[in-house]
Amino acid sequence: MHDWSDGYMTELAYTYGYYPELNPLRARLALLEAGIVPPEVRTACELGFGQGMSIAIHAAAADAAWHGTDFNPAQVGFARELAQDLPLAANLSDEAFEAYCQRADLPQFDFIALHGIWSWISDANRRVIASFIERKLKVGGVVYVSYNTQPGWAATGPLTELMAGFDAALNPPGIGPAARIDAALDFADGLIASGALYGKVNPQVAEHLKRLRSQDRRYLAHEYFNRDWQPMPFARMRTWMEGARLSYATSAQFIDHVPMLNLTAPQQDMLAAIPDAGFRETTRDFIVNRLFRRDYWVRGARRLAPADRTGRLRAVRVVLVTPVANVKLKVSGALGEAQLHEDVYRPILAALADHRPHSLGELETVLAPHGTTLARIVEAVMILTGAGNLHPAQDDEAIAHARAGALLLNTRLCALARHAEDVGCLASPVTGGGFPVRRIDQLFLLGRSLGAASIEALADFADTALQAQGQRIMKDGQPVLDDAVQTGMLRDQAHSFETVRLPVLQAMGVAT
Repeated sequence: MHDWSDGYMTELAYTYGYYPELNPLRARLALLEAGIVPPEVRTACELGFGQGMSIAIHAAAADAAWHGTDFNPAQVGFARELAQDLPLAANLSDEAFEAYCQRADLPQFDFIALHGIWSWISDANRRVIASFIERKLKVGGVVYVSYNTQPGWAATGPLTELMAGFDAALNPPGIGPAARIDAALDFADGLIASGALYGKVNPQVAEHLKRLRSQDRRYLAHEYFNRDWQPMPFARMRTWMEGARLSYATSAQFIDHVPMLNLTAPQQDMLAAIPDAGFRETTRDFIVNRLFRRDYWVRGARRLAPADRTGRLRAVRVVLVTPVANVKLKVSGALGEAQLHEDVYRPILAALADHRPHSLGELETVLAPHGTTLARIVEAVMILTGAGNLHPAQDDEAIAHARAGALLLNTRLCALARHAEDVGCLASPVTGGGFPVRRIDQLFLLGRSLGAASIEALADFADTALQAQGQRIMKDGQPVLDDAVQTGMLRDQAHSFETVRLPVLQAMGVAT
């Protein structure tokens, strides 16, 4: 009997994650900062879209026509339900990569995205995808690919084979996937506790196993129980991508664009002395002990002249998505935590405090009396975006065009909050992508849409929804069992929502 899953874990549905690197507007900023001409993204494709959160949000919140496939029919069914009445619904397939990538009815793409799946598929499927990229990516188009990499997995990577081997050899048939995962973790813990030399030589393994215990079993199932799993060094990924006629452009991790956060001065000098860009990336991965790469690759990358780059950067619009009071002037890189300069960042945050889109050129003019140059503004934007406080913003016409579709999708996503807290993002027509929204705020938004007009009514609506599921809110890691205390806490949350969080959600177009 043919195994339609092709060795991929399908017994547990994948998580409902949203991945901002898949937003073409974010890719545009990263490419401009790196001095590369970005494409105008009109057609886009996501291969292996999981539950469809990213593809649904990006299709609803911007004007690109998205296509994609995921061969888990249950996940595709959920994604189509989210996208019903939106153009995206007709473009979602449950075909395996081999069938999907041979289709003759797909357009040429400006942007192709693969989040994580490269690490979990066979070389045969990698060849299919590489061929698809070579044939279907437009000249100047971008590929986003993220994957587990070396040397970061050198110590803990063997646990994957150990746990998968235990599952195949010792787990009894018929037990559920979560029980299978826990049994494999128990075995690995026992092995390390027995004094295995592997654990002694690699002391970080015990801590790694502790972290695994706390992670979502759906994620662990896909990371550790697939037949194919391979952390790939950059040099090998370069071979695959250059074989598809792509060249490495830049990192999709914005903090990577700021050397002082990740590299000492001698390390920067060492990298600067390496003329080959590919080997430079390999060396950098050893310096920072990279576990996971998020990369943008381009077909026919063209370098921008300095003046052209400067002009295009001035036209980039950004929006502050965090209340100014909540922005921490600290950021973490490979070298640890760094303090940001108040004299640079406070004026930038003040200029963006209205939560409306502003161009970098506008900021340059406003901040000129402070002596802040465009170069410092760009660096600050990369850091604040990497920390999640800023997002690139669309132009006003695109925002207006996307507003109705984003609100329709958000209504459906908020309705899911009645039953679970799986969904952590809603669609923003301002950023063309996802905006983090907690479950409690999703319930408040749903309550508002159903007529709950006061703080008390919002709190009562959320309380009823939680109690219908037998759920309580948490305080200090423990469920609140006293109904009066829960009611009071929910009213406090509703007040904070109305006065602090709702105005930001409205400014982002997430709510009306």
